[in-house]
Amino acid sequence: MAIGEPRNVWDLHCQLGEGPVWVDGALWFVDIKTQKIHRYDPAGGGRTSWDSPEQIGFVLPAAGGGFIAGLQSGLHLFDPASGGFSLIAEAEPERPNNRLNDGVVDPSGRLWFGTMDNGEKEKSGAFYRFQRGAIVRTGLEGIAITNGPCLSPDGRILYFVDTLGGTIEAADVAEDGSLSDARPFVRIDPKEGYPDGPTIDSEGCVWISLYAGWETRRYAPDGELIGRVRFPVSNITKIAFGGDDLRTVYATTARQLLRPDQLERQPAAGDLFEFRVDVPGVPCPKIALS
Repeated sequence: MAIGEPRNVWDLHCQLGEGPVWVDGALWFVDIKTQKIHRYDPAGGGRTSWDSPEQIGFVLPAAGGGFIAGLQSGLHLFDPASGGFSLIAEAEPERPNNRLNDGVVDPSGRLWFGTMDNGEKEKSGAFYRFQRGAIVRTGLEGIAITNGPCLSPDGRILYFVDTLGGTIEAADVAEDGSLSDARPFVRIDPKEGYPDGPTIDSEGCVWISLYAGWETRRYAPDGELIGRVRFPVSNITKIAFGGDDLRTVYATTARQLLRPDQLERQPAAGDLFEFRVDVPGVPCPKIALS
């Protein structure tokens, strides 16, 4: 697989860039800590940003227009035209120290997302799915920092990440969305970095970005490491496939927790990068609201 060198395309210095997704010819992503939504249009060069009323983990397209935003309090409908947010469902009102972190849409239009301890220590995070207008527990819980999940192209395998534990696991997805046969997929030594957001490509390979690891990795469906892309910054958070052929890869990065001397050595920390690949990604479905 040919992998190009990452190129800096937007020097916006995110504190915690996350959640990139390609929607209708543009890349959407967020900066969790500065409470921003960003849109990058590579064809026209447009760069637009919106303020969020709370910390925001992701924006993903909704059927009928607009986006579902994962705010700290729960799922909100986001209208880019007005910049407005309206609450759809609270996620964990009994856990005010948690926030939503990452999400993905499966081929059936179900939204899968995780919560985490905002202090990144307590194992209070869990994974949920939003289905038929309601949030449903998946049974995957007791995790300090959840990341992902992502799904195989056919939607039958869910991959989910325990960042501090250094593990990526897989589970089978039934037609009704229930999970079974949770099993290890890949474990990453903390000395190599911490697994952050996962993304799938059209061959069913799992791309894992490494926080404090300077790279993103491509794993075959059997867990074999078959590719890697090195970056000039240490904290890679997640990638998304975009462009007309879904072969331009965009990567979000972060400045969070870097000391002044580290920032001096990596001035591009928190910027948006792109590189090219041979194997395309998978289009993002739209979330079914009912």
